[in-house]
Amino acid sequence: MSNRRFFKFLIPDTKIYLWIIGILLFIIAFYEPIISAIGIIVLIYLIYYHWKNIHLKKVEWTKYIEGLTKEFDSATKYAILNLPIPFIMVELDGTISWYNGKFMEIINKRDILEKNIEEIVPTFKMDNIEKNRKKTSLEVTIKDRHYKVLYNIVKKADGNNRDYLIMLYWIDITNFTVLKEKYNDERINICLVEVDNYDEVIKNTDEENRPIVLAEIDKRLNLFAARINGLIRKYESSKYIIVFENKYLENLEAKKFDILDDIREIKEGNKIPITLSLGVGVNGKNPAQLYEYAKAAIDIALGRGGDQAVVKKIDKLEFYGGKSKAVEKRTKVKARVIAHALRQLIDQSDKVFIMGHRNGDMDSFGASIGIFKAVKSRGKEGYIILNDINPSIKNIYERIKNDHPEYLEYIITSEEARLIADKSSLCVVLDIHRPSYTEAPEILDIVDKVVLIDHHRRGAEFIKDPVLKYLEPYASSTCELVTEILSYMTDKTDIGKFEAEALLAGITVDTKHFTFKTGVRTFEAASFLRRVGADTTSVKQLFQDDLHTFISRANVVKNATTVEDKIAISILDIQSDDAILIAAQAADDLLNITGITASFVLALSNNRVHVSGRSLGDINVQLILEKLGGGGHLTVAGAQLDTTDLKEAKKMLEDAIKEYLKEGDK
Repeated sequence: MSNRRFFKFLIPDTKIYLWIIGILLFIIAFYEPIISAIGIIVLIYLIYYHWKNIHLKKVEWTKYIEGLTKEFDSATKYAILNLPIPFIMVELDGTISWYNGKFMEIINKRDILEKNIEEIVPTFKMDNIEKNRKKTSLEVTIKDRHYKVLYNIVKKADGNNRDYLIMLYWIDITNFTVLKEKYNDERINICLVEVDNYDEVIKNTDEENRPIVLAEIDKRLNLFAARINGLIRKYESSKYIIVFENKYLENLEAKKFDILDDIREIKEGNKIPITLSLGVGVNGKNPAQLYEYAKAAIDIALGRGGDQAVVKKIDKLEFYGGKSKAVEKRTKVKARVIAHALRQLIDQSDKVFIMGHRNGDMDSFGASIGIFKAVKSRGKEGYIILNDINPSIKNIYERIKNDHPEYLEYIITSEEARLIADKSSLCVVLDIHRPSYTEAPEILDIVDKVVLIDHHRRGAEFIKDPVLKYLEPYASSTCELVTEILSYMTDKTDIGKFEAEALLAGITVDTKHFTFKTGVRTFEAASFLRRVGADTTSVKQLFQDDLHTFISRANVVKNATTVEDKIAISILDIQSDDAILIAAQAADDLLNITGITASFVLALSNNRVHVSGRSLGDINVQLILEKLGGGGHLTVAGAQLDTTDLKEAKKMLEDAIKEYLKEGDK
């Protein structure tokens, strides 16, 4: 069809002229019949001549095209037969249709016609072509050689729509691949190492044993560096830097950074186990960027409670270890420093916005009330951002409405906060360090100064550049941290009975009535709150449930199943406004069953599945729920899944548990 159009374009169309002559002769015939007859004879000749001329040119053009096609066919065949690179043609199912001599040289086999390419080259998979039709190449290894296989799919000339051939051109890229691998292997990585509990270990070790303990730490770290041919330098009493080649990283990750276990086993007179934090910077453009990656990684490791390694590969984070409890720090120096710094920041700000996490609980809301009281005592304008009143804080909110209505005008929504906030405002974020989970993430972009106070182990998502950060995973609750800050903020205690009870309620709920994550400082904080007026009976009333909640919780416990006879899983299969609260309480109750060391309860709320995880300490529920996008502590954690299918969510949870247990076995 295209040849015919091209031919018509080359030959002028004279038919129109012949038609014009014919019409003129027809008109003349009325006036001069003789002249018209002579003209008709001439017209017939012109028509014959026109037809003959076109026919001859068609014949000549066809011969020319056929000759040109034969030349192309000959050149194509010659080019394919004499390709300087290996070439092969296969069917869509992988059957070899044709190959050249160069291909025979690289596989060193005979009689491969009509055989499948995957049998001849096991590393070549036809599925890779089917799945990536938009691509034009793939990489294949034959013995010790590497090839880039360029391919295109062509239709057979005499076939139907299913008759196709795949042309494969094999380019040897062995030298480039070897050079790339060598470059990747020899790139340097930077590892920052810090002894988490250095001060506590030294203080709790007899003086005559301290040099032995420190020497043993240095010895084991030097042996660790020597195994990976790394350069190690100690730049502070508890801090080291190791520079090593990238080819050793895979082995370190495979062994889960066993140096963590090695250091923990030191027993040279030290009364408490020694733990390390490692931050590894990978894939940086230069040593300066690698150091920044390593610094960010070790900050995350320390923020998650220490005793773990964090590898930062540009935007990707990988975690190893972190299965031991965070060690409580006995010194309160940091709390005093934070209190004075927070006081100065409050004094320098006109407005202070206080917020916790979405679906607030007693810990985040109680801490917010405590910080609000501190702001008011400094004579500044403070606001608590709260969008919804959920069952977890319903009782304390009702108490505010009945007994302390003056608070209500300072409890605002995120929309109201956005209208009055400006760059000079201060924002205090409590009980959460993930910006997307705060009550009002947009406020963090409006204000210039953000203070973070949290007790959760640090995750990958983190508030950007807070001016003041108090992240202590050892603490039982954010209310414990806030209580210590308030005790140091002024010489005179301004905390009232209501604020003290709100803070004590937050400590109570996160420690499960002083049974989990309860240290000496937890009781000291509770004692301080009791002294300033907190009534334990009044606090207990904040946790009273109605009969419906009690029965629902009992049904969840009744329907629980177990994994390996030690992990309980149950589902709250009813729609309820109290679903999240019931799930959390049921997870606590499941731990009262003999033999159960960890529990998980799933509940549906706001078109998402919420998972509450609890543990007695032997199983790290935080690491399990991090696999599902959640987080928390070793003994208390949670997650939210973007699904409304409880069975699907339960299967995802069971897979995460099995993966965690498998990692523990290794």
